[in-house]
Amino acid sequence: MGRLYHLDAATRARRSAELLERFDLLDAADRPTKGYSGGMQRRLDLALSLVSRPSVLFLDEPTTGLDPRSRIGMWEVIRDLVRSGSTLLLTTQYLEEADELADEIVVIDHGKVIAAGTAQELKNRVGGEVVQFVVVEGPRLGEAVDAVSSLSEAEPGVDTESGRISLRVGDRGSRSLVETIRRLDALGIHTDDLGVRRPSLDDVFLSLTGHEAEAEQADTAPPRVRRGAGRGQGSETA
Repeated sequence: MGRLYHLDAATRARRSAELLERFDLLDAADRPTKGYSGGMQRRLDLALSLVSRPSVLFLDEPTTGLDPRSRIGMWEVIRDLVRSGSTLLLTTQYLEEADELADEIVVIDHGKVIAAGTAQELKNRVGGEVVQFVVVEGPRLGEAVDAVSSLSEAEPGVDTESGRISLRVGDRGSRSLVETIRRLDALGIHTDDLGVRRPSLDDVFLSLTGHEAEAEQADTAPPRVRRGAGRGQGSETA
């Protein structure tokens, strides 16, 4: 890669050593890359892209398929790049990742931009607290929606694939949770993962599209995440 960028031999050697150390690949430097783990291959891909010290870097789902530890490690690398002055445009299907890394988020569904802004701005579209649960018995999903819809300040979010229902309840989280349990128990509807929490980007996506972000990943373009260069870098992202 250094030769492709017309770097001289001394610069190539220096950059190679720096990047192998930075991405914790020194111990594997003399091994064939076909024997690398998935996480090592992703780190090597990123190291190769940094040989020329680019000011703008495009990363296409760099953490897909990584185990949790490798993903967190990649997040730290991405943060370090931004702190060093690089501007990153990152695509990801993991909304938690967008929440962690992005200064500005552009959400794309079926090839169309459906929302843009900071993570907090997008969450404010949902607002308040959210009571969420999964209906264990799929055929009773509609019955569960009818039972609790009056507790929600807006149309309940319903994902038919996972059976998950989300209710926007403002500042009535605890009271609405108790009432939700009471109504579902009265009908004998069994639930899983029932609780109250603050809105997440998954809630935003569900509210905007009616389905979860991962539900159609095979045929849907992933949400796009633009990662800025940090404060004072003059990037158009914030």
